[in-house]
Amino acid sequence: MRKKNQLKALPTSEASRKVGRRELLRGAVVAGGALLVGFEKMAWPRAILGSTNDPFAKGKLLGTIGFTGEAKVPMETVLGAELDGRMYTDLSALSTENRVTPTDKFYIRTRASELPDAHKAWRVSVGGLAARPFDVGMDELRKMAKPMGTHLMECAGNTRNVHFGMMSVAEWGGAPVAELVESAKPKTASTRVLISGFDTYATKSASSIPGASWIFTQEELRTSRAFLATEMNGSALTKDHGAPVRLVVPGWYGCACIKWVNEITFTDDTAAATSQMQEYAARTMQAGVPQVAREYKPATVDPAAMPIRVEKWAVEEKIKYRVVGIVWGGSGVVKELEIRFNPEEDYVPVGNLEEIAEKPWRFWTHAWAPQQAGTYLIRLRVKDPGVIARRLDLGYYMRSVEITEI
Repeated sequence: MRKKNQLKALPTSEASRKVGRRELLRGAVVAGGALLVGFEKMAWPRAILGSTNDPFAKGKLLGTIGFTGEAKVPMETVLGAELDGRMYTDLSALSTENRVTPTDKFYIRTRASELPDAHKAWRVSVGGLAARPFDVGMDELRKMAKPMGTHLMECAGNTRNVHFGMMSVAEWGGAPVAELVESAKPKTASTRVLISGFDTYATKSASSIPGASWIFTQEELRTSRAFLATEMNGSALTKDHGAPVRLVVPGWYGCACIKWVNEITFTDDTAAATSQMQEYAARTMQAGVPQVAREYKPATVDPAAMPIRVEKWAVEEKIKYRVVGIVWGGSGVVKELEIRFNPEEDYVPVGNLEEIAEKPWRFWTHAWAPQQAGTYLIRLRVKDPGVIARRLDLGYYMRSVEITEI
């Protein structure tokens, strides 16, 4: 429940001031937002609606309310080239009926280099501190490939200025890294595995550092069930998504999921952190910038949640709003989410949270009746204080919306 005498929404000018000072700066605000329609026929399962008494069942969807304070960024449109190439997934269109992102809409953080010779056979070199170093070609990798499941990938640099559109889900196929590790027979001194990809470009980047590589322990690769992907959504990888082969580490940020893999090297605890690990140190929540790989904490994705759209409905001649969102990340299942609509208000339980645990992202909905027009800041948290959700706790995925009609 809300606290007494605190039902009032912030006036637009006051909200903007408080957002900037208290919330959005801590939440890595930059920009983004969209206005969409066409969800009135969406069939939300009872697992989300919570009961057969859907308060919107007899209502009429009037449209959706765009998030405020977010820039106009082209969504699902390929922008730029090579290291500066990008494409952002439109999360506002997600529903329970389209959980998997089509390949042509799956986000791109870096586009393929123009330098590799397409006529030269691609091989992955496996060596370093290994008793049986070898090279493996694509024909052999494809023979080793098997269905690896549906997995979410999020860029560690996913921010509000791109509508949090650097996050997508795909069905993957590939060869388990553990099988290649076993075949190479790592020496006793080998404690870590450096996985590198082709990362040289014809043009100099204005924003990023070349050098795609990441260092893991053998245990991290095994327990995460990391694999070298050769297929995405039932087809061969595209160049911009890492073809002919990329690393996928389920549950880790995309910066660790190296594209265009061409080398796997066994090394020891003296290995220096790679340039990519150092570039992403802050974004993977490291303590400073680790100089050696052994000091780098796993770049795993904590539990997180956010709204993806706010729907405006007419229900029994009254205006009501339904907030639709997603929850993802973490190794366990988030059982309870809480939501609030301004810093002065108390958190309340999210109305309906999807119970399907094995999906890479789950949906939630929340019926909302704002008391007056104004700007509201939508923020979520995991109810269990024992769950580590660092970005969520910092307000990183908070979004704002302006309500003009109640």
